[in-house]
Amino acid sequence: MAQKKNVYEGYVNELLTNDIIINVNHLKQGYYTLVIMHKNKIIKKTRFKK
Repeated sequence: MAQKKNVYEGYVNELLTNDIIINVNHLKQGYYTLVIMHKNKIIKKTRFKK
């Protein structure tokens, strides 16, 4: 059976620091793809497993 793909999207208005911390504690087990975009261009794409 094919795995259902969920797309989660979030926006950050303005950051006070240069650090972005992503908490993955509440994600289910599996493989995830993190895409960082700037002006609609992908600047970093990485996969990780939880």
